[in-house]
Amino acid sequence: MDRISKLPIGIIETILCFLPIQEAARTSILSREWRYHWTKIPKLVFNEYTFEVSTDRAEPSVLEQTFDKPSKRREMHKRCKFFYAIYQVLLMHEGPINEFTLSMWVDTSCVEIDQILRHLSKKNTLKILKLEFCTGGDVGYKLPISLFSLHQLTSLSLSGCALYQQRSFNEFGYLTTLHLESVWMYEKMLLRLLSSCPFLKRLALGHGMTILYDVEGSTIVDLFGCVPVIEYLYVVVFGLEDFLPKRLPKKLPTSLVHLKYLCVTVDTLCFTNIYGLPFLALLFRSSPNLETVKLVMWGEEPYVDEDDLGSFTLDDYSDITLEHLKEFEILDFTDSENELDFVRLILAKSPVLKKMTVTPHYFFDKDEESVSEVSEILFCSPCASPVVEIIVGRYKSNYWCPW
Repeated sequence: MDRISKLPIGIIETILCFLPIQEAARTSILSREWRYHWTKIPKLVFNEYTFEVSTDRAEPSVLEQTFDKPSKRREMHKRCKFFYAIYQVLLMHEGPINEFTLSMWVDTSCVEIDQILRHLSKKNTLKILKLEFCTGGDVGYKLPISLFSLHQLTSLSLSGCALYQQRSFNEFGYLTTLHLESVWMYEKMLLRLLSSCPFLKRLALGHGMTILYDVEGSTIVDLFGCVPVIEYLYVVVFGLEDFLPKRLPKKLPTSLVHLKYLCVTVDTLCFTNIYGLPFLALLFRSSPNLETVKLVMWGEEPYVDEDDLGSFTLDDYSDITLEHLKEFEILDFTDSENELDFVRLILAKSPVLKKMTVTPHYFFDKDEESVSEVSEILFCSPCASPVVEIIVGRYKSNYWCPW
């Protein structure tokens, strides 16, 4: 008995969304009834790295076997087949496209991608867009202006892209999630982009961000002033250094009262840097309802120029209160005095803290005596929460965005 075919159309479309697009299209041979089911699925995912071409199964040439590398002709043939498959799907598709993902290698210009985005903007039903490009160079793929015609977007994820448009816009009035990684853009463009998203709740400024200086005197205050309703924030500080003046304010003019989740990865920031602790303190003081904080120190402590050394003590941060903090994690802990004092400060200022996880750096983790010493210090430190669980040692956790 064919029970699957008797399911409601919406459920069948949902099932097909979990299949690779090539497999979903192959269901058209099952029966006349199934012939066009795949043309109505609202979620389309195209990944060049997993895309299969039947001719690729042929035996490689002698040169390809010798150098263990496919020929340019074979790669070009696969690229043409890949775009041809995308065009076929888009031309035959019926109904709305709610989610579109494209992952591939590109150079700085690719007219086929421009055409795809232009087609999606004309359909004007897209809610979730993910563009993941590998350029292999120092400049990302320059996105066309048609991107800003996707007015219905609620989630936008860009990787390996460049945004250079110097224009004002307010097209992203419904956007709630923005994820930027390895993106090249001007400071002014970033501020305009964030300002055009009044309902933005989730923001990730990840690794590889290249922010080009073009705004005189713009600071971190301007940046966070653009996201007043933010709830989840992931920041790699290396990409924000142009916004960090050496004298940070103690508190933002407008508090981030909705912010509950904060993850900070610090590629070049350390506790001895002149804006290291002040930057963290700025976020803590300005986010009274934080529930989860994760700090990723990311490897060995970087070299800090003498002019960038800070002269701060933990007494400067005694006014910090974390009344709603439930979970605190620090990755790549190096056992420095400032780091240890900072963790003890968190313990003393968090009355509802349930879990504190301290994951040592690999070279520090090998020293069992040092790990035991840190554990003993933390267990004996003043603690505002009567139920906190303190974990020191290797602990598997997700240090990337939770969305």
